[in-house]
Amino acid sequence: MRIAQIAPLTESVPPRLYGGTERVVSFLTEQLVAMGHDVTLFASGDSSTTAELAAAWPCALRFDRTVRDAMAPHMLMIEQVRRRADEFDVLHCHLDYWPFSVLSRQSTAFLTTLHGRLDLPELRQIYDSFADVPLVSISDAQRAPLPGANFVATVHHGLPMDLLAPVDTTPDYLAFLARICPEKRPERAIRIARKAGIKLKIAAKVDRADEDYFRDVIRPMIDGRDVELIGEIGDADKSAFLSGAVALLVPIDWPEPFGLVMIEAMACGTPVIAFDRGSVPEIVEDGVSGFIVQDEAQAVAAIDRVPALSRAAVRRNFEQRFSAERMAEDYLALYRRLGARARPTLRVVR
Repeated sequence: MRIAQIAPLTESVPPRLYGGTERVVSFLTEQLVAMGHDVTLFASGDSSTTAELAAAWPCALRFDRTVRDAMAPHMLMIEQVRRRADEFDVLHCHLDYWPFSVLSRQSTAFLTTLHGRLDLPELRQIYDSFADVPLVSISDAQRAPLPGANFVATVHHGLPMDLLAPVDTTPDYLAFLARICPEKRPERAIRIARKAGIKLKIAAKVDRADEDYFRDVIRPMIDGRDVELIGEIGDADKSAFLSGAVALLVPIDWPEPFGLVMIEAMACGTPVIAFDRGSVPEIVEDGVSGFIVQDEAQAVAAIDRVPALSRAAVRRNFEQRFSAERMAEDYLALYRRLGARARPTLRVVR
């Protein structure tokens, strides 16, 4: 098939460090190419791919200090996609609702994977207005705020089988791997680790929007001894970081649409202790790949139960459920289904 993947421009594909959506787009793109498909990746010019790269902007917007309006480069990219649409069998967008108006007015089949939260009240009218656009959720839980939207499938994320792997080491700390922000609740992770009497290592980035939260709430809790901040890490460091952890703590306080870090830990054989929010019950198999908890007390108790879990079984659970190959096969089935239908220009509800 001739497939266009349309990625956000905020980060490169794959990103240098943090960037969940861009990493998933990269995993999917590379797997589709490996399976023999003709793939064009619309992304920033500093992206790296075996597909044809259509550079919509010279570099990731995160690192381009000359750009003050991030919407402008995205608008240019969407127009580039529209002008080349006839070259493809399917257009796969990862830009939330941004391309709906333009791509609804052309005839090539397209679909959009929604990677973010959908529980914002201003979103409902957009999805009601573009009621024919095929949408893919990354978990069933993600759909809850928009029950009437045109979801055609749920496709869970996947990782290349050899991207991360267990490292032979003796786990002796708890891990927190995420952005430092209020909804990820790193302060909960710190309290849980202290109550359990186990060191916590935090591998995280701090976005500009969360600098006050970090300064006022998190930094005073970091002593460098029982709680250590090691900073942002990339894939090259994750196997060692996660394998060295007794468990990964995911004490989220928001409806997480997926949570890529959970399957990263599983790929390393590391159990996940996660709060029962959003997609967590779809990803963590309670008592097999980790434990699902309701509060901090249950999280502390779950740490005592971790030694009963087989880290080899955690890795097998990942292999069976969250490979990039499985993800690509799921999407290919969708591409074929959408492409097989004679699709007129979509009607926009006014």
